[in-house]
Amino acid sequence: MTPAARLSAAIDVLGAIEAERIPAQNALKSWGTAHRFAGSGDRAAIAGLVFDALRRHASSAYLMDDDSARARLLGALKLERGLDVEAIASLCNGERFAPVPLSDAERNALATRTLADAPSDIAGDYPTWLDPHFAEAFGDDRVKEAAAMASRAPLDLRVNTLRAKREKAQAALSHLGATPTPWSPLGLRIVLGADARNPGVHAEEIFLKGGVEVQDEGSQLAALFTQAKPGEQVVDLCAGAGGKTLALAAMMQGKGRLLATDRDKRQLAPIHQRLSRAGVHNAEIRSPRGAEDVLADASGKADLVVVDAPCTGTGTWRRNPDAKWRMRPGALEIRLKDQVEVLTRAASLVKPGGRLAYITCSVLPQENSGQIEAFLAREPGFTVMPPAEVIAALGERAAAFREAVRLSPQGLLMTPLRTGTDGFFVSLLRKAG
Repeated sequence: MTPAARLSAAIDVLGAIEAERIPAQNALKSWGTAHRFAGSGDRAAIAGLVFDALRRHASSAYLMDDDSARARLLGALKLERGLDVEAIASLCNGERFAPVPLSDAERNALATRTLADAPSDIAGDYPTWLDPHFAEAFGDDRVKEAAAMASRAPLDLRVNTLRAKREKAQAALSHLGATPTPWSPLGLRIVLGADARNPGVHAEEIFLKGGVEVQDEGSQLAALFTQAKPGEQVVDLCAGAGGKTLALAAMMQGKGRLLATDRDKRQLAPIHQRLSRAGVHNAEIRSPRGAEDVLADASGKADLVVVDAPCTGTGTWRRNPDAKWRMRPGALEIRLKDQVEVLTRAASLVKPGGRLAYITCSVLPQENSGQIEAFLAREPGFTVMPPAEVIAALGERAAAFREAVRLSPQGLLMTPLRTGTDGFFVSLLRKAG
């Protein structure tokens, strides 16, 4: 397919997403099924264009003064990819399979309109109802922070120290351009271009042998900041598919007891195979069984309880750009209630002198510092550990990281703008002995 034909296809897919109100991945899959002649490179390029338009959903419509699928794709070509009017016009040449030529209004918009006077939510590409929350979180920096959350994320990998060393893993993935992550001592990063498809890491020998796992650097750091140690009893209370469970197990070096559970047993489905591939032998999966407390034997005994809390996921918008436009205020209220419940449960599991790690992939203060403030009011036996003590896990990188990250009395916040990671909040608390 020509670049012009790919653009035309992307306009069709974006139109289907809006008309049918379906997730982007579903629309892309349906298009691929109906157009089997398109190769993997074509599908990747079309997906890249669609996700660019979703990332710049509000700003591109504002730029073009038109909220149609075509207008948002054209606006995204300028805002996200930096194409000028003539470059965009060359794609819209009206030839076979290409979009129709630019209208005078489209040319004028691309040539003269800017985001200089756009409201914060438009320039930052986030739902209007979230502006007060972003203002509370970031103040005058909210447009820059939100714009960074709208860029494409790299592919980050965590080296599993139970199976490999970072130097070995990097050498094994050198053909993919893997380089060390800037903060995590366990991370590798593969930077992806606008049209690049995700490399087939899952087919690489180093992955198949358990040497690496796909995990954003921010998630890697969140696990490191829990300070899990060999010989401890650790509970991963919201284990899900097991990303942080695997990281905790490696930190424990196979020594001690690691209990992993989740209130939704369906989320735990992939964890068994992942633990086996990673060579983890000290983890025990506790699937929920109705009203039964599957962690009753761990009550008040855990050295560390990790709460990777259910949240709005605002910190992961780089990877799920269409999710932010589907998010409604009611979702935040539901998540806040879920977080209170899981924190209350976690507190009962921590032994005197033990630690509780609260983690979200959200940047909203209500889910982060607000939850910790409320928790401390309910549980006066806990105190927040000083950030300097938490960040010390990074060794020689700690000082620079402390300058980059957003600190508060309740914890630390990583963001794409400041740390180059997904948005993650981490608070490490200690229970009085």
